Amino acid sequence: MIEHILKYFPNLSDLQIDQFNRMIPLYAEWNEKINVISRKDISNIEINHILHSLAIAKFIKFSDGSEIMDFGSGGGFPGIPLAVLFPDVHFHLIDRIGKKMRVANEIAEAIGMKNVSTQHGDSGECHRLFDFVVSRAVMPQPDLVRLAKKNISNVQKNAIPNGIITLKGGDLTHEIMPLKDRSEIININNYFDEPFFDSKKIVYTIV
Repeated sequence: MIEHILKYFPNLSDLQIDQFNRMIPLYAEWNEKINVISRKDISNIEINHILHSLAIAKFIKFSDGSEIMDFGSGGGFPGIPLAVLFPDVHFHLIDRIGKKMRVANEIAEAIGMKNVSTQHGDSGECHRLFDFVVSRAVMPQPDLVRLAKKNISNVQKNAIPNGIITLKGGDLTHEIMPLKDRSEIININNYFDEPFFDSKKIVYTIV
């Protein structure tokens, strides 16, 4: 079922393959009750949502023991797919919309995730420290940096400095201008060759 994921991540364990395979119909089932993905897009969940989330794993291999916040996670993207790929990294998913956090929590529990926690609320209510904050097109990068920088730890565990990693699309020149001296933009079509990724980017900002 997950041919596109296996194309780019061929060394998944049997458990990871099972978790990804179970994740897809669970999202379809929950989406009928609570709309976390556009209903016209649910049939494209493997590429447009799961594989898109996993682009971050092509940019960085999180070190075991890392702590990651998924800011504005919605139904669990990119946090839950990344948590499957990095079972020894903890992912804390936070969103202000309770029903979306419920979906993320239910799916994480259903597929047996032990490294995922969820929080319904505003990021200002989270006072924990993380190695990285990840997010998918929640808000402009300067706004996200302003809100999330208090949550970035000074302790370095990974190959690149702690910071904020986001998934975005389109022309980001103007948005990133205030952060250009400490940001990097990576085209996702460097990693994945499906047409969906032609305009998709990863933005990494050191905080």
